[in-house]
Amino acid sequence: MIDNELIKSCENKLEKVFSYIEDIALYNQEKVLNAFKKNRIALRHFSGTSGYGYGDEGRDTLNRLVADIFKADKAICSPNIVSGTHALSLCLSGILRPGDWFLSVTGEPYDTLEEVIKGKNNGSLEDYGISFSSIPLKQNKVDKEKISKVFNESTKMPAMIYLQRSRGYEWRDALSISDIKETVDYLRDLGYNGCIMLDNCYGAFMEKQEPTEVGVNILAGSMIKNLGGGFAPTGGYICGDSKYVQLVENRLTAPSIGGEVGSYLPGYQQFYQGIFVAPHTVLQAVKGALLFSAVMNELGFETMPAPYSKPYDIILAVKFNDKQKLISFIQGIQENSPIDSHVSVLPWDMPGYQDEVIMAAGCFVQGSSIELSADAPIKPPYIGYLQGGLTYEHCKIALKNMKI
Repeated sequence: MIDNELIKSCENKLEKVFSYIEDIALYNQEKVLNAFKKNRIALRHFSGTSGYGYGDEGRDTLNRLVADIFKADKAICSPNIVSGTHALSLCLSGILRPGDWFLSVTGEPYDTLEEVIKGKNNGSLEDYGISFSSIPLKQNKVDKEKISKVFNESTKMPAMIYLQRSRGYEWRDALSISDIKETVDYLRDLGYNGCIMLDNCYGAFMEKQEPTEVGVNILAGSMIKNLGGGFAPTGGYICGDSKYVQLVENRLTAPSIGGEVGSYLPGYQQFYQGIFVAPHTVLQAVKGALLFSAVMNELGFETMPAPYSKPYDIILAVKFNDKQKLISFIQGIQENSPIDSHVSVLPWDMPGYQDEVIMAAGCFVQGSSIELSADAPIKPPYIGYLQGGLTYEHCKIALKNMKI
């Protein structure tokens, strides 16, 4: 167990950064409340529908609410999107066409998109003649020199520029809104007028602005991460410019019906409630990650983001340089979870990942990473990725009980 005095000492040092993120949470809570008031959310919006879902007021108003929060033209917020990977895949396959080329300027996308982009005979983008290339980040910034070189040497412009806000399984900081704006402005200055898409998983409500406010054309994420606030039982979201979101609607359903259909019999209360509490829930998760970062660093482990720095997603990476220490850390999170605390998690070949993965997710919503959870690919230098926390108190208790 970790000494309480060490935890208290780190908490005292975190006062300034805690105050900074509390101010962000207050700002975002007011923004969300104003969006609820503007859209006149009422009890009738919680009701579900069946069959085709024509005239589903709860669904349509939920979409408008999310669009307003992100200051976007249009949004899809749907339980029929099964994950963040599904939301991203819908955007890519909905917007890109055979013969198109798209370019990631933040390196290779998250592992679960590998088969979406490059799979063989599985309905991947490559199967449909859509090509992909990537430019790695340089010192956690987009490599402007290489981007300019690619643009100058290419016979055609990419149909899409792709950004990943969070770190995925990389040892880097998440992109800030300032980083994203600088990248968008640079691309536009180069004369690029195509679609700029962003993976927003783990990033919602981390700052006072969202990427759609600084020029990103479309973004996507999971409702069981930040935006769902720990209440959403499933789902994903997509928002941005109308012309792109409409293309994605056609992929989610069919070109002849777009966003006009889609029922959800259980109703939408948990989605509305989750969005409302999300700024506070994100605050709890970030405070927990900052405390873990400070304490783990004091114990001799390197962390990303660095202790006492401003975070730009809810994920904390901890470098163990030891396989067993990594596994013990992930198991410790599971042992201090409210659900399945008795389960001993082990590495396994999880679908969509290139290496064995170990995951701790003793959550009320299966796989929810806005709840305290952790995972890691089993490969050197054995980095564990901690995310979530519905309450700061739970994060603190789990930290105290870790056997390190």
